[in-house]
Amino acid sequence: MAEVDLIIIGAGPAGMSAAAVAAQGGLRVLMLDEQPRPGGQIFRNVSQNRDQRGYLGKAYAAGAGLVDALNHPRITFEAGATVWRLDKGPQVTWSQGGVSRTTPAAHVLLATGAQERPAPFLGWTLPGVMPAGAVQILMKTTEMLPKDAVLAGSGPLLYLIAAQMIDAGCPPQALVETQSSRDMLSALRHLPRALFGAPTLLKGLSLIAKIRAAGVPRYTAASDFRATAKTNGDVAFSFRAKGRDEFLTCGLLLTHQGVIPGTHITRAAGIAHEWNAAQGAFQPKHDLWGATDQPGLHLAGDGAGIGGAEAAAAAGELAALNILSQSGHLSTDTRNQQAARARAALFRARAIRPFLDAAYPPPAEILTPSDDTIVCRCEEVSAGAIRQAIGEGEQGHRQIKTSLRCGMGPCQGRMCDATLRGLLNEGRANRLISPPRARSPIKPIALGELAALSPLRRNPHERPRSPESQRPAQKLRLA
Repeated sequence: MAEVDLIIIGAGPAGMSAAAVAAQGGLRVLMLDEQPRPGGQIFRNVSQNRDQRGYLGKAYAAGAGLVDALNHPRITFEAGATVWRLDKGPQVTWSQGGVSRTTPAAHVLLATGAQERPAPFLGWTLPGVMPAGAVQILMKTTEMLPKDAVLAGSGPLLYLIAAQMIDAGCPPQALVETQSSRDMLSALRHLPRALFGAPTLLKGLSLIAKIRAAGVPRYTAASDFRATAKTNGDVAFSFRAKGRDEFLTCGLLLTHQGVIPGTHITRAAGIAHEWNAAQGAFQPKHDLWGATDQPGLHLAGDGAGIGGAEAAAAAGELAALNILSQSGHLSTDTRNQQAARARAALFRARAIRPFLDAAYPPPAEILTPSDDTIVCRCEEVSAGAIRQAIGEGEQGHRQIKTSLRCGMGPCQGRMCDATLRGLLNEGRANRLISPPRARSPIKPIALGELAALSPLRRNPHERPRSPESQRPAQKLRLA
């Protein structure tokens, strides 16, 4: 592969925006993304859905412009590329089609986006219970539409999916929301700032109006979620809302409790992180331009802090301008002048975030679930087992992982780290458990593929191996 100046990991709005700006400024860009097409989660498959699936909305269709901008001779997009290692230099090791390779570059932009917050409750691992974001993937990539579904949880995404389902002709059976009137009242202090993002506020109000007009029942201040399987394959869903026990039967139970930054790659890269109390999650530290404390590494998008698609695109542009400046393609003054529009867009997009964080907080029973609730889906570790281990002296992620294997499954802790942190912090208001250091490979790869990769440079601090150990290793063959 030809030499590149900038490697962008992730082809969502942040990555696409950055790639276009960097290429137009003269940089050779390599984009790596696991999906078959650019777009990320927000604009997934948008180039194939042009003028189709209108139920996904105008905001989704607008992403086609970002995809079109990638048609540039200095941009190379590699689909189905899984990044599993990031070393100083920087250099990126990635897998594609069962073959891994290492590519160096002067700069790397991490635009890997967010993940849905784990939302554990009794029955969340049952067939027919799935994250709401998974349904959006199906709606954007296939002809499959959710039918006879209940949306449960909290956050604006529930309203968007409900409106899309209504426009697609399969309205949800009900919305079961955990936010309360008290949450909404506490959010009002952020409303003046949120008015800078008035279009987003108005969009949210229009979504709620559409849901009401469609006659979809809404339950608020809901708690005590429990799902059980019925013999016919349906899901029985029980909860309490405003002091009353409620029961619903549905074909699908779609849950959501907001999104949090995906930090596995940033933690593996050694980037410093900080606690965002408003969003209840750790996020990597960075400056206005997305620069981090690791040379050559920049951040943009929801992986650097939740802000939404518009904020991600603006942040991607700012990061690209800074990289162009560091590469000698722009002066500092020119960078600042060209960044004015993106900085204004970023401010407007982020203005509403404090209001949303206060209005739609995850409930305590999700952050610290009951003892019978499965926390680690991969290893089937319950909250009760974790509490018992904590009571016996285990005080951190690593100790819990060693004793219970919590976080050692295929997801590598992505579906349990946040909940485990909540349990470790339970009853310790003044003590914050730092996130564990993620280790390579940050995504699962085949042993045969790892063995076929050319040898990595030896750590200068590593003790010399004996002549016996320096014999060529036999290649691993997988069944």
